[in-house]
Amino acid sequence: MSAPNGKIKVMVVDDSAIVRKILSDTIAMESDMEVVATAPDPYVARDKILALKPDVITLDIEMPRMDGLTFLKKLMKFHPLPVIIISSLTKASCEISLEALASGAVEVMEKPGGPYSIGELREGLAQKLRAAAGARVSAPASKQFVVPPPPPQAPSLMQNDMVIAIGASTGGTEAIRDVLMQLPANIPGIVITQHIPKQFSTSFARRLDASCPFEVKEAEDGDEVRPGRALVAPGDFHMVLRARAGGYFVQVQDGPKICYQRPAVDVMFASVANTAKSRAVGVLLTGMGADGAQGLLSMRNAGARTISQNEQTCVVYGMPREAERLKAVEQVLPLPGIPAAIVKLVSKGAQAIKRSA
Repeated sequence: MSAPNGKIKVMVVDDSAIVRKILSDTIAMESDMEVVATAPDPYVARDKILALKPDVITLDIEMPRMDGLTFLKKLMKFHPLPVIIISSLTKASCEISLEALASGAVEVMEKPGGPYSIGELREGLAQKLRAAAGARVSAPASKQFVVPPPPPQAPSLMQNDMVIAIGASTGGTEAIRDVLMQLPANIPGIVITQHIPKQFSTSFARRLDASCPFEVKEAEDGDEVRPGRALVAPGDFHMVLRARAGGYFVQVQDGPKICYQRPAVDVMFASVANTAKSRAVGVLLTGMGADGAQGLLSMRNAGARTISQNEQTCVVYGMPREAERLKAVEQVLPLPGIPAAIVKLVSKGAQAIKRSA
């Protein structure tokens, strides 16, 4: 429940008094939210959560007495709440932050400091807090579903030049993992844009690579898009698909933010529409905002097949809803049904390409 004045109630949990003040002052600049409490550690936070019932919590990872990940797991088990992880950019912190997302956190942000301007922090934090306040949150154990093993390799999938493009934002790190883990090892080349801070994308790609039956790597400029490989857009860079003799490759590039995002799903989807046209499958998963909706429409108009995640299984039903509103989506599916749909579509695509050859 939001505050009686309609504002989103936020609690800031961080052992640094400076960070607590920066976050609190930044949130106070927003007319639709307020900081109802701050806490220097999870023990203090626990009592305030029960007393004040915040809508959203920002949570540091490294804290005394109890670390943020341990606290998050306890919180999601006994009192699930939307949690945004505020973390530093060290390799260890990135790995722990991704584990926090797997444990129920809805979002991760870079800790303020260094080159991070207050303007950038205000823009990103406010968006994420609003999305988190409306997120579907539950204990991880209660949202697990039984999935079949990845389908066996299908030789026909290797014989086509199709591309699978996947975009996601809030809640997407786990949704993407759930989809990729159920795809066969020789699936056509995959390109992925997930809204994620710089540095975190490296750990995200490595985590996926360890879980999936095919290669997953953070994209580098010029990387080949080929069967049995998925490329993840690096944080703070757009990724676009390009064609060359015999196949596709990606370009990793700077550029203005699109829909407040870099990397942006719209940028990737538009490039897939222009390059692969009908030889593509576009998938838009959970996320806040509208990024990806217009790009998915471009893909559909170019002849690609398109899928979006349904409201019931989204953490935040923003991006898919906007795509459906634009009539960019052919199939609206629950998350567990998306991998089989992808395999079916690329198999049909392979057969169509073979007939036209």
